[in-house]
Amino acid sequence: MKTFSAPVVALGILLFGLPALAAPLEVGGAIPKISAKDQHGAAYRFTNGTAFLLVALDMDSAKAANQKLAEQGAGYLEKHNAVYLMDVHTMPAIGQFFALRKMRKYPQRIVLVETAGTLNWVAVKPGQLTVLALTPAGLIKKITYWKPASEPVAGLFK
Repeated sequence: MKTFSAPVVALGILLFGLPALAAPLEVGGAIPKISAKDQHGAAYRFTNGTAFLLVALDMDSAKAANQKLAEQGAGYLEKHNAVYLMDVHTMPAIGQFFALRKMRKYPQRIVLVETAGTLNWVAVKPGQLTVLALTPAGLIKKITYWKPASEPVAGLFK
């Protein structure tokens, strides 16, 4: 009979336990700590009291959202106590260089998440942004999805 050392057993538990840790949060779940920078290089850190998180996990929906949100003008997200997160960790460096130049022109703040796995707790629907309505304590009270390519911004924060 073969026995395994403690480090091998611990590694096995860690590896088999990872899918459970990466499962999307559900209503009632607490938003993990998020720290990143926006398109202007300003630091962002998630704090309780944010009412909505908009999360873009693919570039096509992010581009459509950028355009629709820009049409709303400066201060639109802040007025609704909303934060817009965009996952850019898979974007090549040269792509980020050119994308950042364009993103700096948008009036809304776009928090750029550059680290793989930071947003693995977000439920995903292809081609849509995940919209999380939050309690003042930072718990998810509602999860909806927005398809910015074909749906208006009106009603997003209800």
